Amino acid sequence: MHKLSLLALTALLAAPLAPARAQAATAWSAQSLATARFVILPPQIQGNPNLISAEQQAALLAAMSRDSAGALKRRYPGASIVADARAPGVIKVSPVLVAPNALVPWAKLTARLDFELPEGQRVTVQDHFGLLTLWQQQHEAANFVYDQLVRRLP
Repeated sequence: MHKLSLLALTALLAAPLAPARAQAATAWSAQSLATARFVILPPQIQGNPNLISAEQQAALLAAMSRDSAGALKRRYPGASIVADARAPGVIKVSPVLVAPNALVPWAKLTARLDFELPEGQRVTVQDHFGLLTLWQQQHEAANFVYDQLVRRLP
């Protein structure tokens, strides 16, 4: 009798979570992302941002915002980029770069996109890029990085 009531209690407590999980899984599918509305939140540079000047940081932050939005639109042409983070149903996207400790050719930079789904679920997509590889991309480095990241999306 005690086991039965414990099982029943567990089922009752888990029941409200099942629809939320199913809804979050549905929101994170190729079909739903293809027509989603994304808002790009202010990008962040973490790690050692002192490796570049304030002017270079401002240019990099602008490129992160612009190129992450562009990569999402290239991946999902039916999606839209909106400005209002409070709009219902938007997926909030935070572009983040984690700078290495030093600017040496073998150093790696970590780039990630943090997604916050309307239901509150958070998903992160990240990769590591060698500085030499990014240097070879020159002015298209941010486009290259975000195109690589969005390829990992459903």
